Amino acid sequence: MKALILVDIQNDFLPGGALAVPDGDAVVPVANRLQSHFERIVATQDWHPAGHESFASSHPGHEMGAVIDLHGLSQVLWPDHCIQETPGAEFAADLVMSGVEKVFHKGTDPTIDSYSGFFDNAERRSTGMADYLRQKDVDEVYVSGLATDYCVKATALDAARLGFKTWVVIDGCRAVDLQPGDGEKSVQEMRDHGVLIVESNALVTGD
Repeated sequence: MKALILVDIQNDFLPGGALAVPDGDAVVPVANRLQSHFERIVATQDWHPAGHESFASSHPGHEMGAVIDLHGLSQVLWPDHCIQETPGAEFAADLVMSGVEKVFHKGTDPTIDSYSGFFDNAERRSTGMADYLRQKDVDEVYVSGLATDYCVKATALDAARLGFKTWVVIDGCRAVDLQPGDGEKSVQEMRDHGVLIVESNALVTGD
């Protein structure tokens, strides 16, 4: 069975948000259009406690975009974003949620970031999404959302490594591009690890 994974389509990643992804709102209509073509739809939601250690504000003297060692892991420092129970953490207002059967929170541990929808960045804790999908007889996943070079990439790479046939709906994603070309490099990295790249029109022909 196929499942659609909607990654972090939240206000803080949209234009005007705390960590706005360029053209991030363009993923919303693609996500909405895809949903009628899947029996299973799940979503991930960045859900940080205030003062998360991935925030630049937690490290005086460091600017957003700086890379530090955080408990043994390389960590990009981000602006405060997707803080639990705040408007920025809410899903995009125009995103259709009626078909989403389960939401998986990530980034809830204040000491470690979590890009993937499956695990934190050190794989110390699972979100339970892999087990859930397997219980629903899902063996093929399609990933869409934000951002190509971080959470989409990490989710897709983990899905492929966990044995799911994995596709990224590339026109349903946008990149942060902290460094120019990061998005393109991420697509190549995903391809190199067996992730397949598809355009939404190939999935929704006949709409």
